Amino acid sequence: MSHSCVFCNIISADEPAIRVFETETVLAFLDARPVSRGHTLVVPKRHATNLDGLENHEGAEMFRVGTLIAGALRRCDIAADGVNILVNDGRAAGQTVFHSHLHVVPRHSGDKAKFAAGLLARRAVELEEAGASIRSQL
Repeated sequence: MSHSCVFCNIISADEPAIRVFETETVLAFLDARPVSRGHTLVVPKRHATNLDGLENHEGAEMFRVGTLIAGALRRCDIAADGVNILVNDGRAAGQTVFHSHLHVVPRHSGDKAKFAAGLLARRAVELEEAGASIRSQL
């Protein structure tokens, strides 16, 4: 793991994060700059800069866990009406942390979250409460 990689530091517990779910292969935690309450990142534990650096099982596990999180976001008190699951792969696609990761973004009918220039406008939310709520449904 690279100490210059914030996600590697979160995986090794050298940096704090609200952890939501973990397997042998991936870690899911709340985005520190969420688009909406419950915005979760699913990251492989092994550092890979982008999708083509992943082993097939790592990519599959990221998506499997992403779908579990999506279901939890609908069932918990976040009560998402929909979910965006996305990957920004490479600088041109809006990737800002160069450790491959999957965004699971809860959406609500009429919400104001918009895609802009490949990025989502972010707003602060109560991270600990959102993390506990999602964990309760996994």
